[in-house]
Amino acid sequence: MVLKEATILVIDDDVDVLTALRLLLKPLVKEVIIEKNPSNIGAQIDKKSFDIIILDMNFNGLVNTGNEGIFWLNEIKKSRPDTDVVLITAYADIDLAIRALKEGASDFLVKPWKNEKIINTISSLLKARKSNTTNKNPQTLSTSTIIGESDAIKDVFLKLKKVAPTDANVLILGENGTGKDLIARALHDNSNRRNKPFVKVDVGALTSSLFESELFGYKKGAFTDAKEDRTGRFEAANGGTLFLDEIGNITLGQQVRLLTVLQNRLVTPLGSNQEIPIDIRLICATNLEPKVLADEQKFRKDLIYRINTVDIVMPPLRDRGTDITLLAKHFIGIYADKYNKAQFSLDSGFISKLKKHDFPGNVRELQYVLERAVIMTDGNVLKPEDLVFSTIERQTTKTSSTTTMNLDSIEKNAILTVLEKNKGNVSKSAKELGITRAALYRRLDKYEL
Repeated sequence: MVLKEATILVIDDDVDVLTALRLLLKPLVKEVIIEKNPSNIGAQIDKKSFDIIILDMNFNGLVNTGNEGIFWLNEIKKSRPDTDVVLITAYADIDLAIRALKEGASDFLVKPWKNEKIINTISSLLKARKSNTTNKNPQTLSTSTIIGESDAIKDVFLKLKKVAPTDANVLILGENGTGKDLIARALHDNSNRRNKPFVKVDVGALTSSLFESELFGYKKGAFTDAKEDRTGRFEAANGGTLFLDEIGNITLGQQVRLLTVLQNRLVTPLGSNQEIPIDIRLICATNLEPKVLADEQKFRKDLIYRINTVDIVMPPLRDRGTDITLLAKHFIGIYADKYNKAQFSLDSGFISKLKKHDFPGNVRELQYVLERAVIMTDGNVLKPEDLVFSTIERQTTKTSSTTTMNLDSIEKNAILTVLEKNKGNVSKSAKELGITRAALYRRLDKYEL
């Protein structure tokens, strides 16, 4: 749907706001209906189908819950779940607007607004509606680089589908190796900024001296080695998406500088007094747990609010069930081609051993393990003994199990370690463990090894 075909309802108890939006939108869209009393929303949406509803967050004395915007959002969604609702909010109400976004609002605008921003927001939502109408398959989300069919990864796909078309800032959480960078790329590729730049920065690796010059750029002569002007990453991503990886590792001082830029949407290159306006969609990622991010001695709460309009949690591989098999076949095919080997078949024990491993290194560890197996195997059948897990990752698993003082976990990991060391030889393994062959077989059966 194009802008000129749209029908829009604006609800606000401020007559000046209604008049301003009506004058702005009337020449651009098919029809604009304005409504001062939110109690009439039901009657309005019963009479007419609206493509977009622009809704104020606060009204005088009609609901008196302190959460009027959320109340009326829910009322709209009950009868018109597919209608896009855009909230208008004052700066002080942003936390409430973020909550509403998570409950089904499509986007929000901050007072005082910029006319261009309102028009762009409406246009983006209309384009997304047209795309969804044209292609009704719920799995039309472009996630070709993310492989999986488990419930855990389907939940991620569902959130991606809802969040990607908006300009909401996203914080991606997850352990190392889960594929947070793939999620960031998928958010960009499925957004209305897909044809604009996607710029990734590993901010956790930037020293204090490099942080500002890399992100905000510099002018020639700003410091000793500044021999020419350099565009910062914020400016390079203008109009597109900026992905700040390892955001949890930046210092408090760097957090303050970043917060200022995000609040003002302006950057000032080093050695310059000229402010440069920026228009970016911000995506951040970290492997830190939420409780660490909530510690104000390590991370500013006001910055968290800025970067975490919506969060997406990438599940660890151990929680993704059958995805291990899908990923294994995918990577084996890639490495067979890379090393000019015939395609492999997989022994049932090979897959079974993969599924029993905890994969503390997640998909990245799986990838390296399979590449090593393809390189080292002589035949065209991959067997359990072809899998050699990293001693570093295995030690991590053992340490974690020991910390929990779970005797079964400790025993299971000890047996796995010794069996791998002896290449599956039960007699040697039993002798090294100090038990009989029969006792080892009983334990293998107990742990389904």
